[in-house]
Amino acid sequence: MGLKRTLTASALVGCALMSVAGTVSYYEESLPSTLNPLFARTMVDHRSIELVFDRLYYRSAITNELKSRLVASHEVLGDGKQIRLVLREGVKWHDGKTLGPEDICFTVAAMLDPKTPSTIAKEYRESLAKCEPFVKENAALITFTKAFHNPRERIAFAVLPKHGFPSTAITPDLEFSNRPVGTGPTRGSKGRREVKFAAFPNAHHAPGITEMVQAEGGDPFVQVRTLLNAGVQGVISVSPQLRPEVAASDDVALKSYDLRSWWFVAMNTQNGPLKDRRIRAAIDAALDRDALRELTIGVDPNDPNPPCEFVSGPFVQSSPYYNRSIKVRPKADLAQVKALMGQAGAVDQHGRWILNGAPVTLRLGMNGPLDVEAKDLLNQIGNQLQAAGFDRQVFRVSSDDWSTKAVTGGYMKDYEMLVGKWSFGVVEDVNPMFQTRLPTGQGALNVFNYSNKEVDATLARFDAARTDTEAQDAYHDLHQLLSTEFPYAFLWRLDTKSAWRNEVRSNTIAPYFYFTEFDSWKF
Repeated sequence: MGLKRTLTASALVGCALMSVAGTVSYYEESLPSTLNPLFARTMVDHRSIELVFDRLYYRSAITNELKSRLVASHEVLGDGKQIRLVLREGVKWHDGKTLGPEDICFTVAAMLDPKTPSTIAKEYRESLAKCEPFVKENAALITFTKAFHNPRERIAFAVLPKHGFPSTAITPDLEFSNRPVGTGPTRGSKGRREVKFAAFPNAHHAPGITEMVQAEGGDPFVQVRTLLNAGVQGVISVSPQLRPEVAASDDVALKSYDLRSWWFVAMNTQNGPLKDRRIRAAIDAALDRDALRELTIGVDPNDPNPPCEFVSGPFVQSSPYYNRSIKVRPKADLAQVKALMGQAGAVDQHGRWILNGAPVTLRLGMNGPLDVEAKDLLNQIGNQLQAAGFDRQVFRVSSDDWSTKAVTGGYMKDYEMLVGKWSFGVVEDVNPMFQTRLPTGQGALNVFNYSNKEVDATLARFDAARTDTEAQDAYHDLHQLLSTEFPYAFLWRLDTKSAWRNEVRSNTIAPYFYFTEFDSWKF
């Protein structure tokens, strides 16, 4: 699909962000919902927060080495159940105060405080027990709930200033969410129409760009046309259909952005017809992933290096946890659909599956913003299910409802299937998606409250792993189990592309977090 739409000169001016010397303007998918790391819900939130805060540990986008800008040295104690961190001297908060171990421990305490209503904090509550500051030594001792084979990966959280809050009970409605104080390379300020990030030189940061201005992108075509006309310097996500025209420009470079994400169709194993594993398997067999990819992303089926690769389980193919013995299913197998539905007791009546005297009806929802990346995916999946004999109803779920209802198991009675995407940072831990949901916090992201004792035991093996090999063996077995249980139909990893004008140089893009290497960026 080419850029065949036209915009008037006045319309382009109206869409553009006015660039100021030393200022880089760019389009995001939306404005961030917050600049408080505890309440980040979207990838826009995570990317924006990376400009303002330092995480205790991060992975280098160049070497993949686990590093820290805040920690000078560390020592693992208690056979992996404790880690002692000596902080770097001279690191300042954006208000001029000095970072200290009490800030590290305040952040841990805030996440452990049950009055902090944070999904991110809930995840850390499973691994963190307490933190003790040693101010004279400029050190903090973090204790985990159990021994981990990768303790530094378990503390990749953004550090908050103790002096910025009245207590450890942090809420999302504080002014801090719009004008936070961090130690990152820029100081952020969120307005109604844009977010500004002003450079803040520090002992551990020397940003090369004076100011970044982020605006909501809107129409993908308008974003790209404004970029090509130098109205902005960057676009975070370029639709696959628009990439050829961007690549043809001498003034703009396409750059890969690894979201470490995979797309899925979650199935309701607790209510309705999908309680039967055979019907879940039939739905998986009904999906023609080749056709979906071609119709929604525009992938040429003969492209040897497509921007979208299929996955057969809950990891990208480059992950050490991916089990390569489990093959992907690119084409639908309607003969298998017929056999499985027959085994489940369904009867084919004039091309419709009837079970217990009623049509098999599937209510299918999708995280609405995904439509930008894979146009019309929801309807195309619905069409394939209908062609395979299932009645279907399709619904778009808003971003807010996805965050507050879908991923928290709130749609058990509303949908049989949900289409979404998971993305991963430093820790590629899928336990929250597949563990039995418990009041103590396990299974916090289990969309349809899937529960299987063998899967739980395999996930417990991953939790108990003391070496990388043990962790990989556990997740390889998980991949195998899920390929027969079908709580999800796994789709693909989509290659995300950003576009930046050539004036923006040395702009290394970090997987998932994007701006981790921002100090090297120049304009």
